Amino acid sequence: MAWFRREPAPLAPRPSESRVPEGLWVKCGSCKEILYRKDLLKNLSVCPKCAFHFRISARERLDTLFDGPWEEFDRDLVSADPLGFHDSKPYADRLRAGKAKTDSWDAIVSAVGEVGGRRTVIGSMEYAFIGGSMGVVVGEKVTRGIERALEEKLPLVIVSCSGGARMMEGTLSLMQMAKISAALARLHEARLPFVSVLTDPTTGGVTASYAMLGDLNIAEPGALIGFAGPRVIEQTIRQKLPAGFQRSEFLLEHGMIDMVVDRRELKKTLVRSLHLLMD
Repeated sequence: MAWFRREPAPLAPRPSESRVPEGLWVKCGSCKEILYRKDLLKNLSVCPKCAFHFRISARERLDTLFDGPWEEFDRDLVSADPLGFHDSKPYADRLRAGKAKTDSWDAIVSAVGEVGGRRTVIGSMEYAFIGGSMGVVVGEKVTRGIERALEEKLPLVIVSCSGGARMMEGTLSLMQMAKISAALARLHEARLPFVSVLTDPTTGGVTASYAMLGDLNIAEPGALIGFAGPRVIEQTIRQKLPAGFQRSEFLLEHGMIDMVVDRRELKKTLVRSLHLLMD
């Protein structure tokens, strides 16, 4: 039974769409300041008043990290709906809707290009595609990205933004956690660096596998990072959680990540980090 199939590449991909709401003005989700949208985009979708980080698309993320043009690979992989899943509507319809919304066949864009003049493989997750969930295609594309980094002796960066494993693919989705972790072990044995960037949100099976396995784990400010959500934990343990629980700053304070970096400083941080880890 095939887990994914190849689709012909489109003749002309549509330009990427911002996750920042359309319109001339945008309200900040934190301080409620009314912001001029063009100025917000110039500021990498970070509120200039309170530094709240809006979610951005996978392709916008790649544009901010690469020096210039970048090359996407493994674009044409798409889930074959191995379980024939159907809830309120068929899973196949959800896949088509995700493609129409994001111009991606699944929840990650794999690319190669230069970061600070150094050729680098980057996988950027797309939250607008079924909540950035990890199914067999995401697992395969991440693994192929690792294998490309191994073959060409390149550093690897993965930007996570995900609700976790994709329920529509059941156990096949959970299998990707072990598959990717094994591939990362081979990358580690080859002494090639893997930098994990965690953005809001990074949860579930993605957190429980590759998102926390970086040689360097970097998070954006205020990002929700964890396995189960805070409400589920509170209902389970019947206790009130500390303020800021599962946010980037809380994880840094408790030694779960290495640093919290503003999006506007992220590329500079990656350039310095890759220089230290590769040279």
